[in-house]
Order: sequence, then structure tokens, then C-alpha cells
Amino acid sequence: MEKFIYIADDDDNIRNLIKSFLEREGYIVYAFPTGDDLLKKFITEPCDLIILDVMMPGRDGFFILTEIRKTSKVPIIMLTARDSDADYIEGLNLGSDDYFTKPFSPIKLVTKVKSIFRRLEDNSGTAASGDTELSFSDITINKKTKTATIKGEDLPLTPNEFALLTYLMTNQDRAVPRTELLDKIWGYETEIETRVADDTVKRLRKKIADSNVKITTVWGYGFRLVTQDENG
Repeated sequence: MEKFIYIADDDDNIRNLIKSFLEREGYIVYAFPTGDDLLKKFITEPCDLIILDVMMPGRDGFFILTEIRKTSKVPIIMLTARDSDADYIEGLNLGSDDYFTKPFSPIKLVTKVKSIFRRLEDNSGTAASGDTELSFSDITINKKTKTATIKGEDLPLTPNEFALLTYLMTNQDRAVPRTELLDKIWGYETEIETRVADDTVKRLRKKIADSNVKITTVWGYGFRLVTQDENG
């Protein structure tokens, strides 16, 4: 099935470079000089993935990300020229799937795009097999509808938070290494990007603070789901 990707970046060279690399892989790519242009197109014709620059003329990438997240869970990768912790965290908090600081490797970006689509296809296949619901203590997730609840109450999660919680619940009988999470969820093959996993865990911990479920850190290794009773 053809995959449609939208790019918004006011730098012509970067926009065209990303477009050419993605088109070589067979994706259908539409490129826009502003986030407003992308949002206008997305409202009438949604796509399969978005690559969004933060600093652009008009409304910035964070605003566009927030608007899209009101109605869609489409994967979104943020780009920025600023290597700022605040920008990095804000993008993840608003629901971006990943964050690249310029200059970046177009090949690495393409690898990331492939990993996102692979993850979505894997999740879709699992849901189609009938194994759509997972539970651990008072948390339940539905992989088909991409929803989660705590004690029956809605638990709002970003796509990465949902993917992380789903993976930990699927492997609730063991500790999961950071490297495995980075590979299965973010598509990274090394520990260079460990921070994205740690930041997602921190945000997820806050969201499930009222639950009987805790995410414990296995120092020097990874993470594991436990109940409050197990955690002592």
C-alpha cells in the first residue's frame, strides 16, 4: 500500500533533500514551506506520516503539532535548528514521535520513517489476530482502538507512550532492556538515543501515578512493570 508523507520546512534545501531521499524509497511526498500550508492540506486530505520543522514563518511547528493531535494520532517527527532540552521535551509532551536536531542524517531520518511504519504494521497485525486487549492490574489497553484506561477511566497517551506501555505489558513477565525498547519502538540499533526512551518512561510514570502499576528501573539494564505490592 502506498504511503503518503507530508513535510513542512521553510528551508528549500532541507525540504527538497528529505523529499528526494523519501521518494527514492517509494513514498509519495508532499512538501510545504510552512506548517499552515501543511495543516490546511492535512485537514482535507490526511496522510500517513508528517515531518514538521519547529521554526517556520506563520505558526510554529508546536502549534501545528497541537492542532493535528486534537483529531489525529498520525506519526509526527519534529525538526529543529535549536539543540534545546526545552524544545526536545515540549515536542515529546505534545505528542511527537521523535525529534531531530539539524543538521541530521537524511539516511537516519529515512530509517526512522521505515521503523515507524513497520511498528504500525506490526501493531495492526496483532490487533487483527484477535489479541486486541491487554491488562495489567488496573490498567487496560486496546491495541485496535489505541486507547487505554486506569480503573475504567480514560488514560490519554501520546503514540510513543502507548507503544511503550503496550510493549511493557506484552512483556510483563520480564525486565525489558533499553536497547530492545529503542529497537522495537523507535527503530534505533544502538544506545546513542537512550534519552528518548528515558524521557518517555518519565512522562508515562506521571500519567499512571494514580494506578496500582509502576514502571521500575532495572539499573544498567532497562524497565519492568510491577504492581505497588511488588514494589513494596
